[in-house]
Amino acid sequence: MTLDAPAAEPAARGRLVTPTFVLITVAALGYFTALGMHLPVLPRYVEDELGGSGLAVGVAVGAFAVSAALVRPAVGRLGDTVGRRPLAVVGGTIAAVSIAGYGLVASLPVLVGFRLLTGLGEAAFFVGVATAVQDLAPDDRRGEAASFFSTSIYGGLAIGPFLGEVLYRNGGAGRVWLVSAALAGVGAAVALLIPGHLGRAVPQTLVEGDVVPAAEAPRRRFLHPAAVMPGTILLLGLMGFAAFGSFLAIHLDDLGIDDAGPYFLLYGASVLVMRIVGARVPDRFGAVRTTTLSLLAIAVGCLTIAAVDAAAAIAVGTLVFSVGMSLLFPALFGLTVNTAPASERSHAVGTFSLFFDLSQGVGAPVLGIVVDLAGSDRAAFVTAAAIALGGLVMARIRLPRPGAAR
Repeated sequence: MTLDAPAAEPAARGRLVTPTFVLITVAALGYFTALGMHLPVLPRYVEDELGGSGLAVGVAVGAFAVSAALVRPAVGRLGDTVGRRPLAVVGGTIAAVSIAGYGLVASLPVLVGFRLLTGLGEAAFFVGVATAVQDLAPDDRRGEAASFFSTSIYGGLAIGPFLGEVLYRNGGAGRVWLVSAALAGVGAAVALLIPGHLGRAVPQTLVEGDVVPAAEAPRRRFLHPAAVMPGTILLLGLMGFAAFGSFLAIHLDDLGIDDAGPYFLLYGASVLVMRIVGARVPDRFGAVRTTTLSLLAIAVGCLTIAAVDAAAAIAVGTLVFSVGMSLLFPALFGLTVNTAPASERSHAVGTFSLFFDLSQGVGAPVLGIVVDLAGSDRAAFVTAAAIALGGLVMARIRLPRPGAAR
């Protein structure tokens, strides 16, 4: 295996939340707030200002995930060589520049093109910061580290949509794109302070006890095997988020509820609280039981949103849905990182996050087709619930049992 730089000090002495850990999380918070601003705005922009259909909404929302998915494994392998900081800085910069271009031309193909470019930046930024956090975490606290780090993701998803809604109503989509680009740029700037040694490999490889040049090392597969099954189950669960992020605002508009911001705020805040309060749940109860609970809650939440028109009931459905989403990622992410060798950690993270991209890049357009065929936005949530239940069955059968690798 590749001989990495020395392990980070926090992991060696058992500490988890350190100044460096907080720094990385702050960088991610700025970046994911930028992405969160798009959730209530992008679907309306495509439908109202570009005259797009349900399929067009799905394509525009999911386009950035397609390009991200295509490069995730390659970016992951790169991160095991050049380190985590270059990925985060370059990725955040690409995202900021591309987001600033969203409103330059009022054309769906141009918007999709910029979204694809955003995806390239997203792939690099996420792999860089997410792997850096795992580099700093003690081995027995990987799930907890993922939970705490993901407060930046869901903090961004709590703040971003609310901020995006306010800016859209007061200044239009153009103002949303500019502020979003600035926040992504802040994330890239803060990422400059990530320690340069994290993930930077020594250009030698240990093979059967002998040190040989890296060029002669065994070639890695495109997808890291430790991430394939956890990633597949993540994809199935995140179809619920594809429905929630792409069609909730439109669904609420159809019901006469013209402000989606509070629902996205409820979702993000609930996940944020659960990630903090329940940070040790994945490590204590294991991947199988935590994932089972998560997928069941996602299915129930989606069905509630689809079945009941009352604003309060949709809020309850959103709350239940958020509980499932809060536990799914850290359970499966911790399982993936603990199974992969340390020298291949970035590759495993890149492969795992590829499945997140597929859930949006493939899931959103597929759900858009379902919506167009059914003539109702409810169909997206019902379909997502059924897929989550399929993922639950797969998790019970295929994930390692408690006591095995977690």
